[in-house]
Amino acid sequence: MTAPNDRNNDGGVPVPVTPAGASSTAPAEYPPASPAGRGMFGNHGTGDVSGYGGLVRQRQPIEEAARPYGGYFDEVRDALEEAYPAFGDAIEKVVVDRGELTLHVRPERIAEVCQVMRDDLALRFELCSSVSGVDYLGADERRLHVVYLLTSMTYRRRVRLEAAVSVESPHLPSVTAIYPTADWQEREAYDMFGIVFDGHPNLTRILMPDDWEGHPQRKDYPLGGVAVEYKGAEIPPPDRRRSYQ
Repeated sequence: MTAPNDRNNDGGVPVPVTPAGASSTAPAEYPPASPAGRGMFGNHGTGDVSGYGGLVRQRQPIEEAARPYGGYFDEVRDALEEAYPAFGDAIEKVVVDRGELTLHVRPERIAEVCQVMRDDLALRFELCSSVSGVDYLGADERRLHVVYLLTSMTYRRRVRLEAAVSVESPHLPSVTAIYPTADWQEREAYDMFGIVFDGHPNLTRILMPDDWEGHPQRKDYPLGGVAVEYKGAEIPPPDRRRSYQ
């Protein structure tokens, strides 16, 4: 490493200088003069170890889209409304954002909606490629959301279903009888977020040990962890690392 402003008088060759070293042997530490992680995004003194300096992102409200939605989205909504008499009660809102169609479904109705989405000849969403959990802590009273990605291989279309449940009552019907691909995905959402899929054939943990306490991907789950040895040094667990300055 060289200092660009330190040059000798005769050749203009940069003079080698010794780089500033870390303040300790732990790779998680930064040298005292390093600007890394300090006042990131203009925020100071939070003690946050994430590197974002306690930055609070302003979440945009999710608003229902106005028709026409564009593309095939109107056709999907009309076909579902025609095939499913309980559409008005089951669908909380329809959102079109970033070129994607999301139907927000009441949790107790999610299996019924999936059944219609798969079987109706005008819809034919034969594949559920993903069932994912999301924790909207501080942004939604029903903070635990489940997102289903459906694909129609017949019509080459995609749609998202989303259902929200509370931590106090994190229950909704399983869709494994409709989409067998949801089997292990629902187990992962149960393991990581504590979302209970009623009617699942074997709702057990899939990543954590059976006797593990808590659900690691909830946003209020403690950091904890274990120390990790790395190239002769030890990286402390997240809850014992020094905060960014």
